[in-house]
Amino acid sequence: MYYIGVDLGGTNIAVGLVDKEGQILHQDSVPTGVGRPYEMILKDMADLVKKVVADSGHTMAEIESVGVGSPGAADTEKGEIVFANNLYWHFVPVRAELQKHLGAIPVSIDNDANVAALAEMVAGSAKGRRDVILLTLGTGVGGGVIVGGRIVGGHHHVGAEIGHMITVTDGEMCTCGNRGCFERYTSATALIRMGRQAVVDNPGSAIHVAVGGDMEKVTAKVVLDAAKSGDIIAMEIFERYVHHLAMGIVSLINIFDPEVIALGGGVSKAGDFLLDAVRADVEKHIFYKDIPHAEITISPLGNEAGIIGAAMLGAMGQI
Repeated sequence: MYYIGVDLGGTNIAVGLVDKEGQILHQDSVPTGVGRPYEMILKDMADLVKKVVADSGHTMAEIESVGVGSPGAADTEKGEIVFANNLYWHFVPVRAELQKHLGAIPVSIDNDANVAALAEMVAGSAKGRRDVILLTLGTGVGGGVIVGGRIVGGHHHVGAEIGHMITVTDGEMCTCGNRGCFERYTSATALIRMGRQAVVDNPGSAIHVAVGGDMEKVTAKVVLDAAKSGDIIAMEIFERYVHHLAMGIVSLINIFDPEVIALGGGVSKAGDFLLDAVRADVEKHIFYKDIPHAEITISPLGNEAGIIGAAMLGAMGQI
């Protein structure tokens, strides 16, 4: 019993053949070619599915289903992408279009962060758990919520936009048009913004030295490495970042009471340095002091989460 997982991104389409345990047996990718008609992109996707299956030594008759994880909002019932801004897609019939090329094989779709959370439950740090939240700390902040082993997508299919919780009233302007969104304080972009300000305000800081005074060279890693070195300015930025992240996590614990909250995305590569600080701050603010609360972990799946989670959409009845 095998499943196909498709991770549809703005740069590449990645496809993997996955077993029922969530292990990728074979994978490949092609450029997405954003800007072309969606029919062409989905034809390329279907062709890649066939190639991955053939190259793995299997046949399409052995494939139980195809799952697609996409940015944007997905209508899981209709099998269409309602909108995906970075693909320039609105109401794209993904299921119907893929089945033109793949036959009547079942096709499921969902938001990419939702499927990444599903992957975490099946094959990641939350394996065997049924109530899981994944936070991806990258350019923005993505999120996926699993309750009782099922994705929480919401009535209108746009649930779990955790990055756009408003956590600071009238705070920093967000790309979504609101102010004070969670991701404005807990993304890699937030670390970069604060690091660049440090270059301007503190020419003696380790951040300034690391980039030679050129604030365009500031990355989240530069800020985190400077904090690890004990630089006072970088530590102030790191502590501010951690506090915002911890407060968001406390709110998620209070609302969902999950078993596991996993941190993914580029910032999570800071590992225990980040994890220890976040756990300590969460512990200070947890509501139920005498009851166990969610385990906070780092996701081990990396870029494979999208393929695994998408493949598991079709395996939901078996896990």
